[in-house]
Amino acid sequence: MERLRVGIPVEQFWHRVPGGTARATRETLLALNPEDNVDTRLLAAWHRPSQRGPGDGLGPVRYVPLPRPVLYEAWLRLARPRVEPWTGPVDVVWAASMIAAPSGAPLVATVHDLGFLDHPERSSRRGRSFFPRAWDAVTSRAEVIVCPSQTVADDCARHGLEPERLRVVPWGVAPPFTTPAEADEVRRAFGLPEVFALWVGTLEPRKNLPGLVKAVELLPDLALAVVGPEGWNLDGFDVLEPLGERAYRLGQVDDHQLSALYRAAAVFVFPSLLEGFGLPVLEAMAHGTPVVTSAGTATAEAADGAARLVDPLDPQALAAAIEAALSGDQLTRGLVDRGLERAGQRSWSATAAGYAAIFHEVASSAGLEGKRRGSD
Repeated sequence: MERLRVGIPVEQFWHRVPGGTARATRETLLALNPEDNVDTRLLAAWHRPSQRGPGDGLGPVRYVPLPRPVLYEAWLRLARPRVEPWTGPVDVVWAASMIAAPSGAPLVATVHDLGFLDHPERSSRRGRSFFPRAWDAVTSRAEVIVCPSQTVADDCARHGLEPERLRVVPWGVAPPFTTPAEADEVRRAFGLPEVFALWVGTLEPRKNLPGLVKAVELLPDLALAVVGPEGWNLDGFDVLEPLGERAYRLGQVDDHQLSALYRAAAVFVFPSLLEGFGLPVLEAMAHGTPVVTSAGTATAEAADGAARLVDPLDPQALAAAIEAALSGDQLTRGLVDRGLERAGQRSWSATAAGYAAIFHEVASSAGLEGKRRGSD
């Protein structure tokens, strides 16, 4: 199989809140192996030399001499500049964060969720303006749209995208790399009690942290640890205030600390209103932690029968599910075992292989029209 050259904008690594989009992109790129036959050409907007480096471990990043806002708008409005002056000739471009970078090569785009179309009131002001235009660009330019879940693929079809252009490639999960002793050490370092519930994510309306707080208010002996950056339209300290000293706002933590917190938590609770996949659910299951998450969403799809599912808008039902997960009963033990099995079936190598197959598929199809494409 011929080795493909794939141009990949990775400017999302520098976003103020990189979120799951950047995490999934990075992990997928790191998991590519020689058998995938993919040569990646990474590029980003202009950054000062002191601010460069998120491509470490992924190979060099080429920097387009335009700041991010200008570059994004030029790509969306003008379909210029093309990526080739910085990447060299490429066979495919992957818009991993739904930014349709123009090129003479065919485009593969990842759509992580369609919350900006279905519930714009939950987006930031910038998101409400930017992402619908990005959606229009990728749907008009991309040969294939990749989704992390069937839930998102169904949403794309509902919004008019042809099913034959859709592919589903789930995200993966890394095996746990902390021990119980390290978990206990990190728990003590953060001053957490022995029994606590954990929530992980960017603080934004669709993550439904206020709903979780209402549920924990009904469980007076339970502490809640909240991990993740401030996002938009939500103040974490204000939201957590009703829990008083039972709330622990930990902010952003490194990968080692996050792994330890997953392992130390008595239960992981993720009652999000909308997700494209729900990576924290899979990560918690990989650590053998009981999970409570939302019914009827992509997180339920990710859990695949290994979590307690509940209406995220019903605090009493959520509290009851948390209490049941804390009981350690036979059902809980069975769900934990199923979660470990489920997580073991999901790897970043499989995600990378799925994307590599799509890149080869699209490049092969484009080869039938190589002269026309080459002259575009």
